Amino acid sequence: MKNILRSVTIMIALLGLVGCGGSGGVPSGGQPAGQSVRSERERVMSPDVVAPDLADVVDGNSVFAFDLYQVLREGNDNLFYSPHSISLALAMTYAGARGETERQMADALHFTLPQDRLHPAFNGLDLELAGRGEGAEGKDEEGFRLHIVNAIWGQEGYEFLPEFLDVLAENYGAGLRLLDFAGAAEESRITINDWVSEQTEGRIEDLIPQGVIDALTRLVLTNAIYFNAAWSEPFEPDLTGDGAFYLLDGGEVNVPMMRQTTSFGYAEGEGCQAVELPYDGGELAMVILLPEAGEFETFEGSLDGRRVDGILKSLTYRQVALTMPKFEFESDCSLVEALAAMGMPVAFSGGADFSGMTGTRDLFIGEVIHKAFVSVDEAGTEAAAATAVVMELSAMPGEPVEVTVDHSFMFIIRDIETGAILFVGRVVNPGA
Repeated sequence: MKNILRSVTIMIALLGLVGCGGSGGVPSGGQPAGQSVRSERERVMSPDVVAPDLADVVDGNSVFAFDLYQVLREGNDNLFYSPHSISLALAMTYAGARGETERQMADALHFTLPQDRLHPAFNGLDLELAGRGEGAEGKDEEGFRLHIVNAIWGQEGYEFLPEFLDVLAENYGAGLRLLDFAGAAEESRITINDWVSEQTEGRIEDLIPQGVIDALTRLVLTNAIYFNAAWSEPFEPDLTGDGAFYLLDGGEVNVPMMRQTTSFGYAEGEGCQAVELPYDGGELAMVILLPEAGEFETFEGSLDGRRVDGILKSLTYRQVALTMPKFEFESDCSLVEALAAMGMPVAFSGGADFSGMTGTRDLFIGEVIHKAFVSVDEAGTEAAAATAVVMELSAMPGEPVEVTVDHSFMFIIRDIETGAILFVGRVVNPGA
């Protein structure tokens, strides 16, 4: 992973998600290049999903988010990823998994619903998120943006089962675009990367590195997510000044520190302070988790989805004098080793069974690539992420309490109403 900021735990809580352009609406698939062989079925806009199924998907994704964090946190760099993006890309892949491959993926990804209920539940979640933000205006009068989109790319002349394409069309809005991986691997890679860049406003470039797409590639499943929102209470730039941020190794760096005192959701206990900063519109928020000085590694090592949920439920409003750094960085990684270690190794082997895609057991996952970007300043937050799964042949008022975010922290972006976690990160050096 690149540039992992490891000193303060900021959790960005997305209090609500909107469609592209800040106007809400249905997630859009864009118009990627390549001939389309999209299923004749349209996306189901009113899926028959009961509340417990939606909650099951959200809870499972939250557990997966922090299971993955525990695998990715090794090292001393900043870290940022979108468990929501990763889960969506792998859920589309899971639609074609069968046998032991299906069982291992379900266990690792915490998919507890049967497939005929899981995919509609994912659809219901994304459609709910698409309705967020209608009350946001933002500094540019366009409000905040949350754009989540899926696309799949298949080899020309390679047969995919109609029922597999139907599931992806109905529940993920993803049509199959035909490319010639076998004869034009590099051109195909560029086409996919250009689509990802377009969907993320240029923040995710070159998602798939050279050499990953080759003559044996038969299918690439992609998700992209873009978020941009102003704070409900922006920081005053005139109050920003350099301050010390203390690193894990005992050193320190001087970085721009933002300051404001206002009423925030706040919790204290279990070795950390938590502060919730809402975004414009009041549906999304960033939650900062600040462990006690010197206890960051112990704190992050004990963190899981259930503990985070407990912290979030304990937030109450009070005056907070907040000092925190501006930061911007990106992370990228291959998730193959992490996912195999989490319990789904067969999916990456010749023994994989993805016969639900083609009717034969001739495909396995050759690579899972994830890349993410985050920028936090006085005005608000911009975040983007993308995931590619590459299939080959055999993410209360009172006296102000002081919260000075001057050492390592984590952060999450989540939807408040559903609890869906979209992004997770850590900052160990804002000046990296």
